[in-house]
Amino acid sequence: MRASSNALILAAAALVGMAGMLPPIGGPIMRALEPLRFAVQSHAASRQVAIVEMDARSVAEIRRWPWPRRHYAKVVDELREAGAATIVFDVDFSSASNPVDDHAFAAALQRADGKVTLPTFGQQAGARDARTLDALPLDLFRPDAALASVSFSPDVDGLVRSLPFATITAGTPRPSLSAYIAARAGVADASYPVDFSIDPNTIPRLSFVAVERGAFDPAVVRGRNILIGATAIEMGDRYPAPLRGVLPGVTIQALGAETLLRGVPTRGTPLATFALALLLCVPGVRVRRRDVAAGVFAVGIVILAVAALAAQRWLAIYFPLGLGWLMLSSAGGLVVARDVFRRFRAARLYDEATGLPNQRALASQNGDRAGVACVVQLTNLEELSAVFDTMQVAQGIVRTAERLRLCSAYDVVYRVRSHQLALLMPTHEIVEDQLATLRTLLLQPVEIAGRKVDIAVALGVAEDGEMAAAALAAGDAAAAGVFWRRAALNRDRLENAVSLMGELDVAIAAGQIEVHYQPKLALANDRIASAEALVRWRHPERGFMSPGAFVPLAEHSDRIGPLTLHVLEQVMNDAARWRAAGHEVTAAVNISAKLLDAPAFIAAVDRLLDTASVAPEALIFEVTESAAMSDPSVASATLHHFRGRGVAISMDDYGTGQSTLSYLRELPLSELKIDRSFVQFAHERESDAKLVRSTIDLAHALGLKVVAEGIEVAENLAFLRAVRCDYAQGYFIDRPMPFDAFLNRLGDPAERNSRLVKTG
Repeated sequence: MRASSNALILAAAALVGMAGMLPPIGGPIMRALEPLRFAVQSHAASRQVAIVEMDARSVAEIRRWPWPRRHYAKVVDELREAGAATIVFDVDFSSASNPVDDHAFAAALQRADGKVTLPTFGQQAGARDARTLDALPLDLFRPDAALASVSFSPDVDGLVRSLPFATITAGTPRPSLSAYIAARAGVADASYPVDFSIDPNTIPRLSFVAVERGAFDPAVVRGRNILIGATAIEMGDRYPAPLRGVLPGVTIQALGAETLLRGVPTRGTPLATFALALLLCVPGVRVRRRDVAAGVFAVGIVILAVAALAAQRWLAIYFPLGLGWLMLSSAGGLVVARDVFRRFRAARLYDEATGLPNQRALASQNGDRAGVACVVQLTNLEELSAVFDTMQVAQGIVRTAERLRLCSAYDVVYRVRSHQLALLMPTHEIVEDQLATLRTLLLQPVEIAGRKVDIAVALGVAEDGEMAAAALAAGDAAAAGVFWRRAALNRDRLENAVSLMGELDVAIAAGQIEVHYQPKLALANDRIASAEALVRWRHPERGFMSPGAFVPLAEHSDRIGPLTLHVLEQVMNDAARWRAAGHEVTAAVNISAKLLDAPAFIAAVDRLLDTASVAPEALIFEVTESAAMSDPSVASATLHHFRGRGVAISMDDYGTGQSTLSYLRELPLSELKIDRSFVQFAHERESDAKLVRSTIDLAHALGLKVVAEGIEVAENLAFLRAVRCDYAQGYFIDRPMPFDAFLNRLGDPAERNSRLVKTG
């Protein structure tokens, strides 16, 4: 497998290399690395070329443009007398000027005896005319001067990287200035890379006006090739170049001449870089340790860079360095990723705290190993965690696992959950005898941090090897306070529950989950003022299902959140519809205890409230008294949040828990719902009547409304009127009904009100 992954990494590096040879991919990489490759080899010019600058000082003194050509004539004479080898102009002489000055310059050219070279170039005819017009010096100047081309083109990013050997102007191939100075032959329109590692500041320079006046050191000129051109910013003719920034055109021509004087540079084939980089990848992918592999690839990158730069410096061959670096970096990244993946895969099979194989490791072995499944549940893990730190608790679990290993059929104990260990016991031994041995071992205290500690356990066994069944049996044993229990699952019931929850998401999407509404009667005016939303499941195979058949399963399997959000969204839409019809009726939705500390659920409710077509004041969230009491601080914070949004809060099943006055005062309640067990016979039992009456008085004293549920007879309703209860809910008022029936109920109150017994 390792050899296979090595081959895949090398193949990937090769593919990256082939992609890097494509100009759209390799071009930007090459251009990005160029400044680096030039910077590390930066060196001085050969000083065989000198520049006479038409600089800012010269512009300020001559004060005319174009400059009168007598100035050029004087400079030619001065340079000739100083012993210049050649005098090369990067100045346009294609148009006539003052005849006297033109003849003076022509005479100077004649005196120079062939040492002067004048430029030719091509230029676009106009902004909308793509034709190229060739510009040549005047006929007056040509007999005594050589002609060379000054044309060059920047790359796609605007930077000048290469110069031509020659170009064709007026139908004649002419050498470029740089090729002419270096006496290098080349094919017209073929180019060569300019060596920008040559520091342009080391090229000898003279000011034009200083040369014209003879105020210069002839030693700077003697025997050198002299380039004359504009360097003043106001004259333009400036181009960006790699590493060196913006340079005058004459400086780029000088750098081109310096490049050719050292040798004719060529561009090396990318295949050479490709082959070397692939070869350097081989030792890196074969190394097992990630840190060593990283070092090998780093050395490979250095070797490739040294080889490419050496070829550039001494052989004048420019190999694409970025291509090789891209291949080595890609291969190195894949090697690191492979190592991380392997470590991650290994880590996934072991518990981080104890180093024991985990649930995944057990699942990977379960099909290959047979035995009696045994799960050991640590029943006092919370107490141990409160006394010892995490590492010390892990130490105690490892000590327990070491004892369990003595009874394992495969000498392996798994930590399948934080509080459960699992092992497979031999099938050829009697289970009771093995458990007796385990009990003897586990009753002995373990040592943690120098202290003898008792680790309490409960065991579950499944002789068919089913770990899930053994885990449930261990939980049953812990709940019953016994040492062990044998698995005895009602598999049909379990599979039915699992299957039902697996269908819940589909049922929500398919519209099988319905919301029915049970009215709440306001006793002050005998009108329906509110309704409780109750969920129903119209299952295509199981038929109409009540909440008791699936809501507890949804809570147990952590699917109650999506179900509640679906119901809440439907209730908001329905409430908006009946309010649009003129019925100012609120809607109550039950919120599970498990959702009061679920940030994702709270955020989802907030989003629904933000986009709902009905005001939050139209909603009531009902929470059970036991839910609120399970974690008062969290419940209070969540309920205050929703109350702040405008949603009313109702405490359902009030009276079945352990409420206190201070507790009720701290929660942001709007109403209490007295549980049906206290209301149903309050008109007959004095004890129930006192409890209901006192609860109503207490609620009113705290500014809360009271809902009595479970109203099934007229006498019960009459009692509630007498004790000033605010709302009544039950079958006597109305059964839960679909939306359309509820909307009709709101529109025809006389039908139901005729059944109500009005008192006092």
